[in-house]
Amino acid sequence: MSTQTPARSGQQLIKEARARLEELDPAQVNEILQHARSNGNADQAPVILDVREQQEFEQGYIPGAVHVPRGHLETRIEQAVPDRSRRVIAYCSTQNRSALAAQTMMDHLGYDDVAVMTGGFTLWKDRGYDFERPIAFTPEQRERYSRHLLIPEVGLKGQQKLLESKVLLIGAGGLGSPAALYLAAAGVGTLGIVDNDEVDLSNLQRQVIHNSERIGEPKVESAKRTIEALNPDVNVIPHATRLNADNVLDLIRDYDVIVDGADNFPTRYLLNDAAVRERKPVVHASILGFDGQLTTFVPYEGPCYRCLYPQPPPAELAPSCGANGVLGVLPGIMGLLQANEVIKLIIEAGEPLVGRLLLFEALSTQFTQLRVRRDAEGCPTCGDGVDLEHTEFEDYEALCAAAG
Repeated sequence: MSTQTPARSGQQLIKEARARLEELDPAQVNEILQHARSNGNADQAPVILDVREQQEFEQGYIPGAVHVPRGHLETRIEQAVPDRSRRVIAYCSTQNRSALAAQTMMDHLGYDDVAVMTGGFTLWKDRGYDFERPIAFTPEQRERYSRHLLIPEVGLKGQQKLLESKVLLIGAGGLGSPAALYLAAAGVGTLGIVDNDEVDLSNLQRQVIHNSERIGEPKVESAKRTIEALNPDVNVIPHATRLNADNVLDLIRDYDVIVDGADNFPTRYLLNDAAVRERKPVVHASILGFDGQLTTFVPYEGPCYRCLYPQPPPAELAPSCGANGVLGVLPGIMGLLQANEVIKLIIEAGEPLVGRLLLFEALSTQFTQLRVRRDAEGCPTCGDGVDLEHTEFEDYEALCAAAG
């Protein structure tokens, strides 16, 4: 006669898990977080892991917590916490689910150091410690951004950051069109667009934000109409002007990220110098024929445009798209990559192209990546010792003309 070991109850499993795990009181967790913030080493602090369900998370969470519901732990934790050696402190409403989650992470998912917070969020809140609430999404927003909400790197907090962000696009042309469309679709709350041109028939081969009915209409107004029809959450601010030394600082000051879709060197140099002065990140792309390039400039964290190109190339080596032509899909590819860089900067996920120049050849469908460094000694814009606050902008038209 065979005997079977009776299945352990849920309470038994929880009890066994708790017996093996380190338990931290909310006061200890709060002290750890305060210490990390005061010392400016939040990146080295333990990951605070919230394993509650979505509806619980929406009622409030510990500031900075990473949200991975217990039921999705096995499939999402690696994306949310890629470093398995990093210390993790898990919590739920009380303590039961977090104990099971911590045990799973250590026994089956390869994590080295996972503790649990006693009493969970209920006790944390009762003790009066700080907590945050996501913005209240409408049912329509939940449906619109549902695919974002499912991604741990975005989720409610990331989508909230997108909705609260402000992005300025320089140009509503080949690069600006796809970038604007996908940033709007992603839910970037405010999109400013700088362009003083009108829609022309020759634009429509690549500038997909416009259409035949809008030929002769200002590009900023055409873009505004398209974006508002795509996503009513987006506030579009048209700037029907050309970027120049008199307006550049006022235009970029209120935005979080700038998308450089300029089609000429004077504007690129002006934008670079102003963005470094204001410490604004710039996602740059340029295109010609079948070739494109892309990088992200974050002032003083990597090179600026002047580090790459201290002087403009001669005109014969850098003809415009109007003179040399451009494959219609190329700005779509590069503009979407720009939008991707912007989103990463806003939600603070992934690795932006800071210090890296990405080259794309459409004919061979080949990407090449080059490492680029900040010229701290010689760059006239971001070099050590350069006083931008008291430096007048150059005559960039004359600078570029002299290069020819």
